[in-house]
Amino acid sequence: MAVLMKNSVFKSVVPARDKAENTTMIARSIAEAEVAAREAKTARLRELRLAKEAAEVEAAQAAGDVAVKPTKAKVKKGR
Repeated sequence: MAVLMKNSVFKSVVPARDKAENTTMIARSIAEAEVAAREAKTARLRELRLAKEAAEVEAAQAAGDVAVKPTKAKVKKGR
């Protein structure tokens, strides 16, 4: 049986390497969760913006206020 000492009864012996790995793992999981949340929010806001723009164009066309013009491609001028 192991010798129990006054200071060793309630102490857990965890190597420093394990502590560092645990800290790194937790920090990476937090960073990954933040990235996932940011990407989801960006996608949601992009969809809402595109839907709003499409609704505005449709409303303007229905009212006859704005004629939708095809976009012109930029042409480089040659020498």
